[in-house]
Amino acid sequence: MFKSLKLLASSVLLSLSFVIPAANAETVRLAVTDLVGLEELQREFGAFRDKLSEVTGYDIEFTPVTNRTAAVEALRFKQVDFVLTGPAEYVVMQNRADAKVVVGFSRPDYFPVIVTMADSGITNVKDLVGKRVAMGSVGSTSRHLGPIQALADAGITPMEDLELVHTKVPVLWESLKRGDAAAVGMNHTEFRRLRTQEMENGGHQPGAFRVIARGPDLPNDLLMAGSHVSDEMISRLRDGFVNHSDELINSIVNGGGTDVDKYTGMRFISNIKDSDYNYVRSMYATIGYPEYSDFVGD
Repeated sequence: MFKSLKLLASSVLLSLSFVIPAANAETVRLAVTDLVGLEELQREFGAFRDKLSEVTGYDIEFTPVTNRTAAVEALRFKQVDFVLTGPAEYVVMQNRADAKVVVGFSRPDYFPVIVTMADSGITNVKDLVGKRVAMGSVGSTSRHLGPIQALADAGITPMEDLELVHTKVPVLWESLKRGDAAAVGMNHTEFRRLRTQEMENGGHQPGAFRVIARGPDLPNDLLMAGSHVSDEMISRLRDGFVNHSDELINSIVNGGGTDVDKYTGMRFISNIKDSDYNYVRSMYATIGYPEYSDFVGD
């Protein structure tokens, strides 16, 4: 009997040894630049946060930020530890906050396109000179900067040769169909989604649209760490992504809302080079911000 009690006590102590560290887990703060408000963060990345906490042993808390500028300032002043952000944000964060890369989020078919109506008579970028072109929010990598650079790469000076307007993606899509804009710039994933919805809703068939320019695949989204975050913590998180890749991807793709649909088919990339983002730096130069030290549109 005493032997059984001793074994029971040992079992309880062993169980407690796994509970106590979790209760005293170190807290790290995570922000996402595309989302505003705790409710959005929870809806889109709550399952990912929970899984990342589980595999790393850290108590990960969301820290909402109002915009990209607020995110970089939060990193600089140690109000947030990690930020999930896009390529355009990376070059500014790395410049202003000396932020460090943890891991890349590789998105398939992540490149900008310039789209016209197939019957518009516009078959190349130079046909757009003097015409109105609609794009997404100012400063977006794939809805503004990427399309601008795709136009520049095709041989025009978009800031001078075009009448550029910025609006939400559903609005610019309707403006293209109505003829209010001669072309629109967006990312390829959005274009395919909108084209499919159009057909399914009894509207235009896919052949009604023409892509007249596309940019190269854009660099990865990134999980960034503030300069104050220890190498040990960064290494521990990076190991979590390497050793539990499929679990974490599943928590993003199947555990979030519509905003994370863009990550369907993604992979985590650990060998990120700063030079991978030089094309993004050229985008800033094209729109007149060669220092890439400030976010445009904030």
